[in-house]
Amino acid sequence: MPAPISLSNFQAGRSFSVVSSPDPQYLRDFAIIAHVDHGKTTLMDRLLAQSGSTLSEDRIMDSNALEKERGITISSKYTSFQFGEYTMNAVDTPGHADFGGEVERILGMVDGAVLLVDANEGPLSQTKFVLEKALKRGLAPVVVLNKVDRPSVTEQRCTEVETQLFDLFAQLGASEEQLDFPVLYASAREGWAATELPPPGQKPERASMEPLLAALVQQVPPPAGDPEGEFAMLVAMIERDAFTGRVATGRITSGSARVGDRCKVLHHSGKVTEDIRLTKIVKRSGTTKLELKRAGAGDIVSISGAASAGIADTIGSVSLEQPLEPGLIEPPTLSMVFSPNDSPLAGREGVHLTGSKIGERLAAEAETSVSLRVIPVPGGGESFEVQARGELQLGLLIENMRREGFEFSVSPPKVLLREVDGQKMEPVEEVICEVEDEYAGAVIEALSLRKGELQEMIPIETEGKQRLVFSCPSRSLIGFRSAFATATRGSGILHRAFLEYGPYRGSIDRVRKGVLISTSDGRTTTYALGLVEPRGTLFAPANEDVYPGMIVGEHSRDNDLEVNPAREKALSNVRNKGSEEKVYLTPPRLFTLEDAIGYVAGDELIEVTPTKLRLRKRILNSSERRSQSRRAHA
Repeated sequence: MPAPISLSNFQAGRSFSVVSSPDPQYLRDFAIIAHVDHGKTTLMDRLLAQSGSTLSEDRIMDSNALEKERGITISSKYTSFQFGEYTMNAVDTPGHADFGGEVERILGMVDGAVLLVDANEGPLSQTKFVLEKALKRGLAPVVVLNKVDRPSVTEQRCTEVETQLFDLFAQLGASEEQLDFPVLYASAREGWAATELPPPGQKPERASMEPLLAALVQQVPPPAGDPEGEFAMLVAMIERDAFTGRVATGRITSGSARVGDRCKVLHHSGKVTEDIRLTKIVKRSGTTKLELKRAGAGDIVSISGAASAGIADTIGSVSLEQPLEPGLIEPPTLSMVFSPNDSPLAGREGVHLTGSKIGERLAAEAETSVSLRVIPVPGGGESFEVQARGELQLGLLIENMRREGFEFSVSPPKVLLREVDGQKMEPVEEVICEVEDEYAGAVIEALSLRKGELQEMIPIETEGKQRLVFSCPSRSLIGFRSAFATATRGSGILHRAFLEYGPYRGSIDRVRKGVLISTSDGRTTTYALGLVEPRGTLFAPANEDVYPGMIVGEHSRDNDLEVNPAREKALSNVRNKGSEEKVYLTPPRLFTLEDAIGYVAGDELIEVTPTKLRLRKRILNSSERRSQSRRAHA
């Protein structure tokens, strides 16, 4: 049992002038891991504020526009701050399983972790995912129950969550030391943590983050690297700087380095890729950067001068013979094909149009994302297969590219199957749904049709809800989120995370109707759309550019139907009864990028431009499409 946490030995808030890394005995390297939206980034804000950093905005660690817009952490970031005589290196990690590669490589940089759990929701699918990675790395997490200031969180509820966590630790094979985890109670929003749960509606006497920091100093061991050994650093992050070029970030495993030292870059295969001279060593401190003259074992720093270094490579002294062990990163489970846009509307909006530009951008992304792979399609011209962990990771890449002025087309996502001992295996995910009692049946039916298997059904009596736990093939979950929102009238909560590769569960019945395909080139008219609308649901509004082969709506039946959405009304000098009737159109169904990725079928593409998303058939010509369909069914 850990010794009681004491604050008497710590004096928070002192500032230090740093020109070199501190003694490893006074370093603590830890990561914050949690399920999505359980409060990681807010907790990081409060820890920085506790150390005296001035924050210009909330969620200061969410550094790019998409992270701020969506309120999620996409890429891992680190910073440091002082707590008494200790330097705390803290890493904020993503909570979504699609970015699990970020979690896997970052955990190799730290000696401890804060497992943050919403005290109201308890451990969820991605809590299990990130905890499993931490336990496999041998880390002993400090558990923090967050959001205990909510009226629904009682002492009984906290006890239930602690029991669930203990069972989860045991289920994941935790050692006795890992099972003996300390528990703290916190409200990251209000900026306090405590070793005991305060009475309802009250704060601790000393409302601050000091109890958590004290627990981390006590529970997280100092780095084990040899300060006198050969310099070696495993690269965990890659960034680009406009002035210094490529910047490699990682933790120094052993030895020390100074600005100007000669070093070499060892590829993780063992091959020396470059002899370098360190031009700059930088350490993040709070919201600023400090330039170091010397960096030592155990510290997390960023190094400039290694132009060829990639993630999982080793930067070391010239006498270093073997690279550091890069660790195991789970392979991608989903792929999409990126190609230049060849539609009749190509080139009207984008700046970067060619396959070479698209390939360069994808290669640059693969350098910084360890779980992303880019493979040129054999015989596919300038097409590239991009393999990733999930729809969200691919969707964010597409969104970033379109904001940068790229114009291209992407295929529907396809799961990556494996063959083990002659048996076809496919990725299976754990799906947790929280739905109101009246919608539970509809959700169970929808997932059962998608080859999902119900594992648990847990009533949440205080809220009139059910928590449903399924195992379901990844391929059948593509596009399921919008169907789930419809089935639960927008009131349900859906969480999913990769579980395992399991036996192939067979074909899945068609879950989408046919589409309405344009046969004309031009702009849609209200008159034509009024004639088309009774056939199904429109995707295109009036006065929208269309072309033959473009999808303009969903058919009300299972087959595809060709329509003319740009037909002009015949003009005549003879008035007929009813000729002046107005046409009233239902607002069209507009797709977000995630909706489009989940909607398109195997013979369709998504046309992506900086301002538009269009759905189209892969083969635009109607006659060629029919000929191919006949050959496929012959």
